[in-house]
Amino acid sequence: MSDRKPKNIFITGPISPSFIAESIQKHSTQKAIGGHSIFLGQVRADETEGGVVSAIEYTAFEELAMDNMHVIREDIFAKYPLTCMHVYHSLGSIAAGEICLFVFTSSAHRKAAMDACEETVERLKAELPVWGKEIIAGATHQWKVNK
Repeated sequence: MSDRKPKNIFITGPISPSFIAESIQKHSTQKAIGGHSIFLGQVRADETEGGVVSAIEYTAFEELAMDNMHVIREDIFAKYPLTCMHVYHSLGSIAAGEICLFVFTSSAHRKAAMDACEETVERLKAELPVWGKEIIAGATHQWKVNK
């Protein structure tokens, strides 16, 4: 494991398109990067027995989630020749249609960036203590988002 410290991956509220665009733009100065892979998780307006989902209220055991994400990050960097990786997850109420997860990997070659991005998303969904409660007009239903 490297000497890197766990990074705070949480953002209160939705992840804005301008934040995503700025993150991409910042990498234009890094001339060794040949490929980026981006995953954007968006809240769906699923139809349930109780009605249509209007939002998801995200909560997390933040300290443990950041520690677990640090382990995932180190594992991914050991497995793939990445230049960088950025992960952001929303907390709070995120409306249907808004972005709640942003994973961004970069490498000299596209395959490493794409494979690392996919594996990162799958691992964080399985290993991070992050939960979501569906908000439905007039009712709520709790479910664990990352399983």
